[in-house]
Amino acid sequence: MKLKTTAPALILGAALLAGCGQEETPTVKIETHIDQASYGVGLNFGRQLAGENLELNEEALVAGIRDAMSDAEQRVDDETIQAAFAQMREDHVRKQEALNDEMAQKSEAFLQENASREGVVVLDSGLQYEVMTAGNGEGESPAATDTVSVHYHGTLTDGSVFDSSVDRGEPAQFPVNMVIKGWTEALQLMKPGDKWKLFIPADLAYGARSPSPKIPANAALVFEVELLEVVEQG
Repeated sequence: MKLKTTAPALILGAALLAGCGQEETPTVKIETHIDQASYGVGLNFGRQLAGENLELNEEALVAGIRDAMSDAEQRVDDETIQAAFAQMREDHVRKQEALNDEMAQKSEAFLQENASREGVVVLDSGLQYEVMTAGNGEGESPAATDTVSVHYHGTLTDGSVFDSSVDRGEPAQFPVNMVIKGWTEALQLMKPGDKWKLFIPADLAYGARSPSPKIPANAALVFEVELLEVVEQG
């Protein structure tokens, strides 16, 4: 949710347009270019609104757009609407802070328990790793400026997958120093052929910011990382 004090009217407009879709029936006609363009506008607004995760009254949405399009008298004054948006922002911030705190506590508890498992190595930075497969020991560990090819499978601590080159069936390539800190540290300790399981504290991953809906703020991350080769030395 990204409500801004400078754009309540824009957000309300998107919400109202998205509300129109609530009244669509299977018999709605989308035949002419006007129909199709209108549907496209509603679809785009609906997608934006879905990403905002707003708690909305659908009947009020429809009433608002009908009043606007028919030039009817406004049922709620602008000052009240502004205050309502401000309250929604406050509610969202409060809920998000609570979720962030909960995730931080869960992540810390997971890492503390995981550190005691046999085979888990804990580094001074807080990064934890477990050797899944050791390579043949040949080759040099990559430097921070080297470009590497890896296969990886990333999950939250509950096992929810958020990204996986393995699932895509195609390795990823990138400079070692252009990824999250936990990866940068681990890759410089690995050799080609090694496959490690990394347990990365939030401060070595994305910290208090959420890079995507699949990765909450303050989340510890788990990666299975296989270093395939050093593609280019920096």
